[in-house]
Amino acid sequence: MTTSTEVLATLASLEDEKIRAVNARHGDDHAVNLTKLRAVAKDLKKNDELASELWDSGDTAARLVAILIMRPKAWSEAQLDEMLRDSRVPKVHGWLVSYIVKKSPHAEALRRSWMDDPDPVVASAGWALTSERVNRNPEGLDLPGLLDVIEAEMSDAPERLQWAMNETLSYIGIENPDLRKRAIDIGERLGVLRDYPTSPGCTSPFAPTWITEMVARKSAD
Repeated sequence: MTTSTEVLATLASLEDEKIRAVNARHGDDHAVNLTKLRAVAKDLKKNDELASELWDSGDTAARLVAILIMRPKAWSEAQLDEMLRDSRVPKVHGWLVSYIVKKSPHAEALRRSWMDDPDPVVASAGWALTSERVNRNPEGLDLPGLLDVIEAEMSDAPERLQWAMNETLSYIGIENPDLRKRAIDIGERLGVLRDYPTSPGCTSPFAPTWITEMVARKSAD
């Protein structure tokens, strides 16, 4: 059985300082090509005990591998909350929410507890889970109420929280024709991510543009 020490050594051998420099621009601090990192995780297969050891190492690359070998249902609400609060690196935070928490039976409880957390990084995870609900299972959500909060708070929110709130705003507009005009109006008025650099062929994250383009694509299908 592969040990956490062996995995850490493998990851260290894969480090590339050019990759570290690129990642640093986005707030990440690891130097391992993600394709190679995923290959390491694939060889390990699902292993929650090993994942726990890798997580506890505090090493970013090791934590990314840990997330890839975790079974979402194996982790308690308290464990996931603790890990999320310890996830300050953007890539680790994003993968933990997307790959584990969203698939966990505790996702809704955590969404509710994180939404109003005073830590904006934690709150951003709650909003990311809310975006998922709006997109896939909106029953029971107070969508107009969410728009009220977004309208009042998004423009002054820290970057990661602002991004997650903007995503929720966009999904509300995309998925709800009756709220679409209001969502677009909020996006236009606040101007959040209006000037975000977007590669050719990609959709701008600016909510009015995102909403309009995605609605047009759905209509064309």
